[in-house]
Amino acid sequence: MIRVSRSCNRSLIRLTQSQCSQSARRNFYLSTKREQNTKQPKISHVNHDPGLEFTAVVSNPQEVASPDGIVVSRSAQLKKLQKTKEYDVLIIGGGATGAGTALDAASRGFKVACLERGDFASETSSRSTKLIWAGIRYMGNAVASLLSSKLFTAPVTCFTDFVGEMAMVYSCHQERRYMIEKQHHLCDWIPIVVPFDRWHVSPPPFGHPLYGFLPILAPFVFKIYDALSWFQCPPSYVLTQKRIPSAFPQLDASKLKYCSVFYEAIHNDSRTNLAIAMSAAKEGADICNYVEMRDVIKDEKTGKAVGVVAIDRMTNQLLTIHAKNIIFCGGPFTDEMRRLEESPTSNKPAKSAVQGAHGTHVVLPSYYCPSNFGLLDFDTTDKRFLFYLPWQGHTLIGTTDASTEAETLPRPPEEDIQWIIKESSKYLKFDVRREDVLSSWRGWRPLAVDPHAGSDAPVSRDHVISQHPQTGITFIAGGKWTTWREMAEEVVDHTVGTTQSCRTLDITLWGGEGSKNISPVELIHEYNLSQATAEHLVNTYGGLALNICELSTHHKLLVPDFPY
Repeated sequence: MIRVSRSCNRSLIRLTQSQCSQSARRNFYLSTKREQNTKQPKISHVNHDPGLEFTAVVSNPQEVASPDGIVVSRSAQLKKLQKTKEYDVLIIGGGATGAGTALDAASRGFKVACLERGDFASETSSRSTKLIWAGIRYMGNAVASLLSSKLFTAPVTCFTDFVGEMAMVYSCHQERRYMIEKQHHLCDWIPIVVPFDRWHVSPPPFGHPLYGFLPILAPFVFKIYDALSWFQCPPSYVLTQKRIPSAFPQLDASKLKYCSVFYEAIHNDSRTNLAIAMSAAKEGADICNYVEMRDVIKDEKTGKAVGVVAIDRMTNQLLTIHAKNIIFCGGPFTDEMRRLEESPTSNKPAKSAVQGAHGTHVVLPSYYCPSNFGLLDFDTTDKRFLFYLPWQGHTLIGTTDASTEAETLPRPPEEDIQWIIKESSKYLKFDVRREDVLSSWRGWRPLAVDPHAGSDAPVSRDHVISQHPQTGITFIAGGKWTTWREMAEEVVDHTVGTTQSCRTLDITLWGGEGSKNISPVELIHEYNLSQATAEHLVNTYGGLALNICELSTHHKLLVPDFPY
């Protein structure tokens, strides 16, 4: 089993031996860092995010053998990283895109290594809105752009942009279907309620007068949205004013005309990321967390990148890893990686490839939302989309959208929290209170542009793949959770070609095997678990829930009032 130490998502039940306070951990980190600088070869220094000092501590952890013997332990992965002469593909970053790229390349038969400087999904991949969504907002933007004045002033460009945007939405629908059907142990459908309190909205959403009539057009719009998935999703429908109190009792039905309901997929993003990483390891990838790239090794004659120098952040040991191809999958931290591939003597700084936009989420008690319905507010004061979702026995609300530089362990701005609180109260019978905010976080959307393209290259909410002309390093940035598999396929095709075809459409991710044959009732009877704990284990580990129960020496709750 890949060893995963403590993460904000409680992903796997393995804790490091350190119980230091934050200040002690910081002092220990700095002292070991100074010791390393005196004993190890000098390597390039990056302006590290201060949050990284608290995401790992040098603890020389003990490793245990894999319970299934299929996926080797972290220590064995490290030994393979040290002993392997050269990899076909080396991936830097173990989020959804990086782990997905490792899975794709390894399943094609390539020799693959993947390094993650923190825990898998400890950055942006665990800070999403938890939806595998097909892009209803992008569809709205596409239609608004098509019906704008550009249709007459630049018709070819306007129509090309529309086709490109709708192609992205269609692709999202196909990838959502793949996740629901092939990875059913990780995803499920959730109905999303869209409330309307008037028949005309002004100013109109998406800045187009047609959308001022969205309350009238919504049922038709959502049927088109259903059609893009070939009606493979549950059908959208109308919730009349009389039916609102029984379906969504928190809504003030007296203020509403009706609600339109459509479906998206919901998942536990950190668990999905871990399942992808575990599947990559099962396919033969040498994938390891808490290993950070510190420098790029280049051929002295050609300047081409041939490997990296990395550090095991658990032991402070330096590693030299060689590879024919290197792929950066750093999300909003991509530019930080790219700075390492630039020559230290270069007077010209690397052109930025990623513009980070952070989104804040808050968690409220469960009574703010039904357990079987979500809600979308499409008409917030600044025209952002705001989702309410039932999440792990609580209510998740988000997100905001503001351009900032990405950082590790970020604290959400208070103004973001206050904005969410204010907007969340609009349709409810009661106001959301600040003291009801149980937790909050923010993640970053990596809005990408190709730095090796022309100066007029547009910023994209879709993904960008680009290769450095001198070093040969490829990076992929942008995109969204929904398209992780498609992004991985495209970047592997771009890097190593298509002589070996992609196999990920046929792969069921870790935990999927046997998941249809296990039920919470079985765990309740066999291991005397509560219903909440049994459901949590099945929903979290799928077909591996029985393995977890067998490994446990006692079945007591680790955290009071939670099913862990």
